[in-house]
Amino acid sequence: MILGLDPLLVDDVDLAVVLIALAKTLIIFTFLMIAVIFMVWFERKIIGDLQNRIGPNRAGPFGLLQTLADGIKLIFKEDLMPDRADRFVFKLAPYLSLVPAFVTFAIVPIGGDFSGDKNGTIEVFGHTTYMQLADPPIGVLLFLAMSSIAVYGVMLAGWSSGSKYPLLGSVRATAQMVSYEAALGMSTVAVVLVSGSLATNAIVDSQDGAIWNWNLVATGIVPFVIFLIAGTAELNRPPFDLVEAEQELVGGFHTEYSSFRFAVFYLAEFMSTVTLSAIMVTLFFGGPSGPILFGPGWMWGSIWFLAKLLAFLFMFVWFRASLPRFRYDQLMNLGWKILIPLSLGWLLLLIAIRVGDDEGWNPVAVVAGGFAALAAGYGLLALATRAARRNRTLEEVG
Repeated sequence: MILGLDPLLVDDVDLAVVLIALAKTLIIFTFLMIAVIFMVWFERKIIGDLQNRIGPNRAGPFGLLQTLADGIKLIFKEDLMPDRADRFVFKLAPYLSLVPAFVTFAIVPIGGDFSGDKNGTIEVFGHTTYMQLADPPIGVLLFLAMSSIAVYGVMLAGWSSGSKYPLLGSVRATAQMVSYEAALGMSTVAVVLVSGSLATNAIVDSQDGAIWNWNLVATGIVPFVIFLIAGTAELNRPPFDLVEAEQELVGGFHTEYSSFRFAVFYLAEFMSTVTLSAIMVTLFFGGPSGPILFGPGWMWGSIWFLAKLLAFLFMFVWFRASLPRFRYDQLMNLGWKILIPLSLGWLLLLIAIRVGDDEGWNPVAVVAGGFAALAAGYGLLALATRAARRNRTLEEVG
């Protein structure tokens, strides 16, 4: 019975297969936790450099143990429980934000040899497997489902606190995450359309070779830009960190949390950042695929994956240090009036190009007609927006 696309699970499952699966789980979990600890230090250190400060430098060499020290401090702090809180939901909400990040990372190939016909496989004690915890045939759908579940953690955290300010913060965060999820999904569909598969390993394998084989180029760059902006908004990171607009909402949906439960929310934020960066590397930048200079191919797969991941993590830190926070109306306008129409229009353009290629149509005419349709749609949307704004102004004046 085939339990998944991982060749480890194709044949009968014996003790060796179970042990390999457990070892992969431990390695992936350890890698992700170390990456999160490193990310917290990396963000504080880089922002310190960008703002001409020193950053953490006391705990451990170069301040590397500062995150561990902060975590221990939070664990030993008093665990507060608001009087009017729903105790069960209040305790559950942090894990609804943490677990989806780990489950999503489980489908990310973190290495492997994608040269030739190897398809990212490695040999472990006589068994062929992938350097990822799981490779379900619906890997991309699993990613989208987990991003949706994370919304519940934020919403329930604010609602269960029994206070109006965390509730306002959670409502704002939920509206933000739901608004950008449509654009995120359609940009992901563009990758699936080009790659022809929902499985992450197959998506990486389709990008093997030169840079122009990456989905970044194959989809026309626009879906990646949309994915990046929508993903940043989904993470509630600057410049979209409106849920933590302290001057308006105290501290957002986790105002009433303290001690270990606050640490879980903090951990979930940075874990989601690492996970989303890994997903972008997988979907648009070839994942672990890259040139093999010398030695085993699986080693270079891990090196290229880490290099690409580090570049995206630096980009998120750069955003936090450089960009001012959006107003809420600007955030909603960007999501509903720009990103969603653009992602839908670009997806239809890619579909038209694919259909035209199958039917033997003139590609120049197809692309020209597609851009003309996009321009016409943008013009109609701009006219409708301008008319709505004018009518609203007249109503306010009248």
